[in-house]
Amino acid sequence: MAGALREQRRATGRALPGVLLTALALAAGPATAAPEHFTIDPAHTFPQFEVSHLGFSLQRGRFDRTRGTLVLDREAGRGEVDVTIEAASVDTGLDALEKALRGDSFFAVERYPTLTFRSRQMYFRDGRPVGLDGELTLRGVTRPVSLVIDHFACGTQPLTRQAVCGANARGSLRRSEFGMAAYLPFVGDEVAIAIQIEAIRDPAP
Repeated sequence: MAGALREQRRATGRALPGVLLTALALAAGPATAAPEHFTIDPAHTFPQFEVSHLGFSLQRGRFDRTRGTLVLDREAGRGEVDVTIEAASVDTGLDALEKALRGDSFFAVERYPTLTFRSRQMYFRDGRPVGLDGELTLRGVTRPVSLVIDHFACGTQPLTRQAVCGANARGSLRRSEFGMAAYLPFVGDEVAIAIQIEAIRDPAP
């Protein structure tokens, strides 16, 4: 009988460390995923715009040089965006129009060389961003702009093997609110905007 009790105590002593480790793991709870930080890929990121021309057609253009960063915390449903666009990189396929857009009546690139968009309010559904509210600074004027994200995907880029997220966001603004009222109403005031974006995940610190 005494031998059986001694054996039971020895067995309990061997099991105790495992029990303690299990209890500590349960107390700590599930691991929380850290926010992911990304750098915008300028070779695959092009803000675009379209505006009515005399009511006959929609004239489209884009900006060819964009840089910025993106932070995603999909588990917590939070995100941040910082984008800087070089105004002089405006591209319409028509030299005369681009010269006019770079001038004082429109982007005034000598005085205002960049456009910036910053957002600290991103909206998620089922772990995916679906929209964001931010502030656009254009010609020295800062106003709120909201964007709807109608496409979002993350994965491994098959050629570079880098972790990449891509999205398409859409919205609109009134150019007159940014001091850009030339040729109203013949050239439309409402400007539709869209940005195709790819961003590469930064290496873990």
